[in-house]
Amino acid sequence: MGAVAPCRVRRWAGVTQGRSEADSVAVEEPLEIRVETRSIAVVMRTPGHDEELVSGFLLSEGILHDRTLLRALKPHPRNRAGNVIDVFLQEDHGLDLGRFTRHVFASSSCGLCGVATLDAVRRQFPRIRDRTGISARFLQGIPERLRAGQEGFLATGGLHAAAVFASEGRMLALREDIGRHNAVDKVFGRLLLDDALPVPG
Repeated sequence: MGAVAPCRVRRWAGVTQGRSEADSVAVEEPLEIRVETRSIAVVMRTPGHDEELVSGFLLSEGILHDRTLLRALKPHPRNRAGNVIDVFLQEDHGLDLGRFTRHVFASSSCGLCGVATLDAVRRQFPRIRDRTGISARFLQGIPERLRAGQEGFLATGGLHAAAVFASEGRMLALREDIGRHNAVDKVFGRLLLDDALPVPG
């Protein structure tokens, strides 16, 4: 199933029952993330760009630091629904995967479900020291540029979007999802898979 599903709705005007009409709704389904056959998390997401979502999730969780650690990323062969992604790391990854398992169901509303400490929230990312400036005009134009790329939101009114821009204004990636943090993970997962991190100023 894709990000958008057709449905029938009955529209009302005040207390008057309207007629049945065709409409579209945003889809939300579970996705199990497995690393080296170990289940790390189940996240609720809008289907589509699942490999990007998994890559970005593992980046934000501190499991992946760069593209070189990733050996393979593919749907589980025995899962016909397509909602299990297997991640295989390089043999010398040196990670204690047990400490990354959340043991919880992560909803689309919360990007920190199951995180036990504030240290775990701070992750592995160094402090940003770049002083690159951007113009007010550029910032004011971002919402319109985002909206132009949000096909799912246009159809349903029910999807969030995230995007990454280079400092000169070029859009590097835009993704939609019913969960805000999932959209962010999809964007950074795309950049990770493209070996485009860190984003140049």
